[in-house]
Amino acid sequence: MKLKVGIFDSGIGGFTVLKSLLSKNKDVEVLYLADMDRSPYGDKNEDDIRIIAAEICNWFKDKKLDALLVACNTTNSCALDILEKRLNIPCFDLINSVSSIISEKRIGILATSATVKSSFYKNIIESKYKGIRVFQQSCPEFVNEIEKIPLDFEKINSLSKEYSKKLLSHNIKEIILGCSHYPLIYQILRKQIPSEIKMIDPSMSLINKFNKYFYKEEKYCYKEPSYEDVRFFTTGNIEEFAKKVSNWLEINKKISLVNLRTGS
Repeated sequence: MKLKVGIFDSGIGGFTVLKSLLSKNKDVEVLYLADMDRSPYGDKNEDDIRIIAAEICNWFKDKKLDALLVACNTTNSCALDILEKRLNIPCFDLINSVSSIISEKRIGILATSATVKSSFYKNIIESKYKGIRVFQQSCPEFVNEIEKIPLDFEKINSLSKEYSKKLLSHNIKEIILGCSHYPLIYQILRKQIPSEIKMIDPSMSLINKFNKYFYKEEKYCYKEPSYEDVRFFTTGNIEEFAKKVSNWLEINKKISLVNLRTGS
């Protein structure tokens, strides 16, 4: 019997979590929700994020999910408690998952402005480890640029240089990509960051935690993920989101329009 899993993000950032899930699991049915109508979340205040989180719960609550994968770091940092309490199912989040694999004393975080302002990453990591220092860098323009088709590589490269330079000044040893959109431009970021500094994509930590919860045996990677049992939903323009699904996942899937404010 397949597990029914919900994934949500403000847009395409959750594709990194979806890919990580399907690279190790074929026995899952996925509902992917992209709240593109209100993307990006990173420049919103905490109260707004918590209201949106409650609306997301209302939409998912009758879907009979076995688990929710929180693919949005901003919602993770500002409203994880709402998701956990209202849905009453296992909720796997990026921040708590990745905090368990830290191996250095000086950690850098690249994240949205809202995530940095919440200091959720910083507080979680520094509370788990003695003597660790966490340095945060907000990247306010990244998400809007990553959501564009085609990508403006010159602009993204310039922003990567600007944001990473500020973070590297703190002599960090590991960098966490603290927004699910950022692994989509991993290769661009990698060129700006010295090779001896480890770059961490939290999505794999989240999926490893998910697998340990539901399965006893170790899950192995599949060469090609299958999107057969994935359904996509968006609050934004269907044609625009379909183009993004095709561009990033190289598949053509039906996209369903939903209204989170009414729950339909």
